[in-house]
Amino acid sequence: MKIYDVTMPIRVGMVAYKNRQEHQPCIEKVRTIKEGSNETRVCLYSHAGTHVDAPYHILEKGYTLEDIPLDKMYGKCKVLDLTDVEDCIQLAHIQKYEIHPGDFIFLKTKNSLEDTFNAQFIYLSAEAAQYLVERDVEVVGADALSIERNSPGHATHHVLLENGILVVEGLRLKEVPEGEYTSVIAPLPIVGGDGSPARVLLIEEEKSSSRFTVHSSQTL
Repeated sequence: MKIYDVTMPIRVGMVAYKNRQEHQPCIEKVRTIKEGSNETRVCLYSHAGTHVDAPYHILEKGYTLEDIPLDKMYGKCKVLDLTDVEDCIQLAHIQKYEIHPGDFIFLKTKNSLEDTFNAQFIYLSAEAAQYLVERDVEVVGADALSIERNSPGHATHHVLLENGILVVEGLRLKEVPEGEYTSVIAPLPIVGGDGSPARVLLIEEEKSSSRFTVHSSQTL
C-alpha cells in the first residue's frame, strides 16, 4: 500500500493565514542533550497549518475538540481533482462525482500547488457545501487554510458544522492522485478547544502487494 502524508510541516516561518505574524508558531529549545535530553517549548495557534475545525470554532454551542466522534477521524475518503477550478468550487464542479453517505471528501485545487499564502485562494461555495450535506458526508477537507474566503457570516462553515460535518483545512494534496483512500485524521484532544493542528494520512490499498511506500507532503 501507499501512505500519503498530506500534513503541512510545523516550523517557524511556515505559511500562515493572511500572513499574520500572530499565527506563526514559536518553537523554543529549553533543554539540550548536554543537559541530559532535548526538550522544546511550542506555542501553536489552534488553526495553524493542517488543522481541524471543531464546531465550537463557529457555533456558540458546538462541541469542542475532545468530543469529536472517533468515526470522523478514520474512514473512506475520496480526493476530487478540482485543479481546473478558478476562484470558487461551485455546485456544478462536484455534482459529477459519485458521493455516498459517510464519505470523507477532500478537495484538491490549485491551492496545493502553491507554497505561499495567496489571498485569492480557491474556496468552497455555501451552495456546494449544502450539496455535500445532502449527500450525508462525514468530513470535508480543503487545501487552503480556510474553506471559505471573505464570506460574510462564515456561511460555508455554518452549513457544514451545523450539520455535523467535520472541517479539515490546510491539506497538502499536490502528490495525491484523484481517487479513493482510507483517511486518518488526528487532531489533539484539547479540552474546550476550537481547533487543532492535525496529522492527516491517506492510505491507498494495493491488494497485489503487502509492501508500502510513504509519501511526505511538500515542505512549506
